[in-house]
Amino acid sequence: MESRALPVPEGLAGERADAALAKLLGFSRNFAAEVVAGGGATADGVVLDKSDRLRADSWLEVSWEPKEVPAIVPVIVPDLQVIYDDDDIIVVDKPVGVAAHPSVGWTGPTVLGALAGAGYRVSTSGAAERAGIVHRLDAGTSGLMVVAKSERAYSALKRAFHDREVEKIYHAVVQGHPDPLAGTIDAPIGRHPSSSWKFAVTVAGKPSVTHYETIEAFPSASLLEVHLETGRTHQIRVHMAAQRHPCVGDTMYGADPTISARLGLSRQWLHALQLGFRHPGTGESVVFRSRYPDDLQHALDVLRAD
Repeated sequence: MESRALPVPEGLAGERADAALAKLLGFSRNFAAEVVAGGGATADGVVLDKSDRLRADSWLEVSWEPKEVPAIVPVIVPDLQVIYDDDDIIVVDKPVGVAAHPSVGWTGPTVLGALAGAGYRVSTSGAAERAGIVHRLDAGTSGLMVVAKSERAYSALKRAFHDREVEKIYHAVVQGHPDPLAGTIDAPIGRHPSSSWKFAVTVAGKPSVTHYETIEAFPSASLLEVHLETGRTHQIRVHMAAQRHPCVGDTMYGADPTISARLGLSRQWLHALQLGFRHPGTGESVVFRSRYPDDLQHALDVLRAD
């Protein structure tokens, strides 16, 4: 058992207990929520709930059982393609079913494990289980990721993603037809109030901005090009579901399972198609583009045949 006792700093006044613990102690948001849910955090002697708001200078006491950090297990992932590699960065086309990095509860392959299995070395910056990772894709989303190989690349890319200087273009097939056909969704995203593994549009969430444009319409669905201004977890999935146009195949966020079955989809139709940024070594602008994987292309072909 480990424990810490400290005053709540002014900068965290008004923060939710789970978010504040994550920032103060370097926990993941999920682990912080687990600690609070287990009665492991008190403020001035009062046991906190994860949604309680902290007051500046109150005395915070936290106790927790440390979790073992998942190891990076080298593995061969034949479908993971390296599309660019130099001394600073490696760009991969990630298949569905592969997580960005190891995490508690995930037993499948990871990008870092696949790179290690293929003999690549990446930056040592960041937490051990996320070394070199500067952004992530859901395990159920395919497409482009850049991983830092050098320390200067890690610092530069983390800053670029933070400052919204990276162009991220996704293609998504959503149910129905968005109205208007092109637009911007500006709605904060935070943890779902009744689910620890989902997200939702919520007043207390972080600012989140999604730009979309319909590029092809079908009788029951639409193919969208999506530009992310921010990069929240599940952002496209949450924003489209909030508009009542969930990604086809995304049953977690309300997609019709009968449509998924007809299209042969076992995951959301969402693909990270294009990634552009300033190269951290040369300073030049670079752009990488991917193709649709077979399952998404098949679903698109079926929709076009309707």
